[in-house]
Amino acid sequence: MKDPVVVPSEEPAKRAKTRTKAIKAKDFDLEADSLPEAIIDAAYHSGNYPYGKRMKRKRYNREMEPLQIELQKLTRWTAKHGERIVIVFEGRDGAGKGGTIARFTQHLNPRQARIVALPKPSDTEKGQWYFQRYAAQMPTAGEIVFFDRSWYNRAGVERVMGFCKPEETEQFLKEAPVFEGMLARDGVRLIKLFLTIGREMQMTRLHARWHDPLKRWKLSPIDFESVPRFDDYSRAFDEMLSRTSTEAAPWHVVRSNDKLRARLNAIRHVLKAIPYKGKDEAAIGLLDEDIVIPVDRYLDNGGEPES
Repeated sequence: MKDPVVVPSEEPAKRAKTRTKAIKAKDFDLEADSLPEAIIDAAYHSGNYPYGKRMKRKRYNREMEPLQIELQKLTRWTAKHGERIVIVFEGRDGAGKGGTIARFTQHLNPRQARIVALPKPSDTEKGQWYFQRYAAQMPTAGEIVFFDRSWYNRAGVERVMGFCKPEETEQFLKEAPVFEGMLARDGVRLIKLFLTIGREMQMTRLHARWHDPLKRWKLSPIDFESVPRFDDYSRAFDEMLSRTSTEAAPWHVVRSNDKLRARLNAIRHVLKAIPYKGKDEAAIGLLDEDIVIPVDRYLDNGGEPES
C-alpha cells in the first residue's frame, strides 16, 4: 500500500522536554521495511499527546496489580448482587482496544466477564433491526460484558467506508441514545470508552502489525484505509461522540499513544464509576484527567485530531 499521506506538524507536547520540529509530507508505505524517521519521531507526541516520555514498565506493573485485585472485588460484587455491566470500547484502528480489554479480563473468571467481538453481520442479521444482534449479547444477572467494538460501527467504520447510507447513519445517531436509555432504565450499568491516538502513532502501530507474523491477523482490509481516511474518521467520530453522549451513557475519551497509561487509567475510570463493596481508593489511585477525558471537555478542546 503506497497511498501518500500528509504528516501534520505538531505543537509542543504539554509535558515534553524537547520541542518537536515541523514535519514535511512523507509517503506512508505499510509494506516498507522501515518508516521514515520523521513519522517515528513524531509518533509519541502526535495528536497533541500530553506526556513527553513513555511510562516505565516497572511502574506500570507496580500500579496494575492492585487495580486487577480491585477488578476481582468488582466481579464478586457483580455476581453477588446480580448486577449487569456493559463496557463499550470504541476508537481508532491501532488504539489498543484489544490489549486494554485483555488487561481488564486477565485474571477474571470468564464465566462472569465475557468479551464480545462480533464479525460482520450475516445476510440474516442484515435484515434485522440494527441493534438486534447486540441486544442478544447483553449481560445476564451477575455478568460483565466487554464489547470490543459495538453498535457504534455504524457511526464510524460503516459511515466512512460507505457500508451504510447517510440516512441510516442519521437514524442510528438518533436511536443509539434511545437504545442505551432503555438499557439504563432496565438496570444495566453502561460505560463507554473511546480510545484515540495520533496519526503518526497509528502509522507506526499498523506498520508494526504488518511486519509481525504473530500480529498480522489483526489487520483487515478496512485497517488499510484508516490512514488515508484519518480526517474522515475524525469528523465522523466527533459527531458520534457529540450526539450519543448522554447522562445515562456518557462517553469518556482515553488518549492512548502510551498504551501503559491508557490501560491503567481505563481500569481506574471503570473502578471509580461503579459503587462496588470494599472499594480501596488508595489502591485505585488518582485518575489521570489528561488521559481519560469527559467528552464535552475533549470536544471543547478541538476533538479528534486532523492533518
